[in-house]
Amino acid sequence: MVSTHTTTPVYIHACGSHSALGLTETDIHDSLTTGESRGMTGDAFLLNDGSTVTVGRATDALPAINPHNPHHNTRNNQLAASALLQMRDKIEQAKVTFGADRIAVVVGSSTSGISDGELALKHLDDNGALPEGFHYYQQELCNLSDYINDTFGLTGLHYVVSTACSSSGRVFITAKRLLKAGLADAVIVGGTDSLCALTPNGFHSLDSVSSSLCQPFGAERDGINIGEAAAFMLLSLTPPDNGSAIALLGAGDSSDAHHISAPEPEGKGAEEAMRKALKDAGLSANDIGYVNAHGTSTRLNDAMESKAILRVLGDQIPVSSTKPLTGHTLGAASAIEAVICWHILNHNLSLPVPAQTHERDLSIAPIRIANHGEHLERKVILSNSFAFGGNNVCLIFGKL
Repeated sequence: MVSTHTTTPVYIHACGSHSALGLTETDIHDSLTTGESRGMTGDAFLLNDGSTVTVGRATDALPAINPHNPHHNTRNNQLAASALLQMRDKIEQAKVTFGADRIAVVVGSSTSGISDGELALKHLDDNGALPEGFHYYQQELCNLSDYINDTFGLTGLHYVVSTACSSSGRVFITAKRLLKAGLADAVIVGGTDSLCALTPNGFHSLDSVSSSLCQPFGAERDGINIGEAAAFMLLSLTPPDNGSAIALLGAGDSSDAHHISAPEPEGKGAEEAMRKALKDAGLSANDIGYVNAHGTSTRLNDAMESKAILRVLGDQIPVSSTKPLTGHTLGAASAIEAVICWHILNHNLSLPVPAQTHERDLSIAPIRIANHGEHLERKVILSNSFAFGGNNVCLIFGKL
């Protein structure tokens, strides 16, 4: 357990998620400990050329949206609701404690309601008119934060951050700043991205999508699996009453702007984000017990990330990527992996190691890949998220 001398911990008061890992705590823990997710499925219908692609789906039923708010009626918001409902009691408690105007909502997304827009366009092609009830606002990025504010009767700051695959990691940095500046007493953070045709086809055009389950750091890795997820947390500088908690200990970011889609090959931006997060937490490499790697399973990302991890943390700290368990959930990736960190710390789970076996790429930097059944020796987890344009975020979570 981490001592309390770290700089300004941000306490996690509630946590909810829905992804290919499952919806219930039992299903999530089963997926993480076995290294297999039932939501990772082959889907031959998302790609325009008809080829098969593996995706991560949230397969449990989604709640309905209030019919009095038709402009919020999107699958993206339904997915968000399935995770947020798990936190309802804590959010309502925070409203009583702090007031509805003192709870901010800062969340990430990259696709918003685009899947509903795709269906609307098909309806237009087939019928000559857009479907009744469709409005462009449903696929605007702000729709997600507006929906959360309206659903929970909040009146504080609320907005969406969209920096591709680091979107829902950057919100933790924003939340910490809002709390320290006294602009909010609690912040709902997280993100949602739902599956749509745009993203798998877009990555397919970059030759970055794997037809089978992805293989992070593997010799035969050939690309990512797109996934969908909703993951949220309620944060505050106030510690919980029970005296023991999971907290965001530190966060770091960088923007190296090396290339619009390819990472900087030496991992300089990734390294900078990790070093900033360690400094922010007041920790050293020796304090880290596990690294949840960005680990997309592309040739370029895994090569550069392994270099950066080796330089910052050495070759003794266990590393794994959970992308084969969730798919790459894009704007929700940081948040769902933050939730995974929370479950490991809060429930003393073994480190998440995908069950598929593949030969490791010996040409990349020699970081230590975690073993099945391995547990944390130090209750601190570092989680990486790297996005297009070199927008990098590193979060550090620990048990206080």
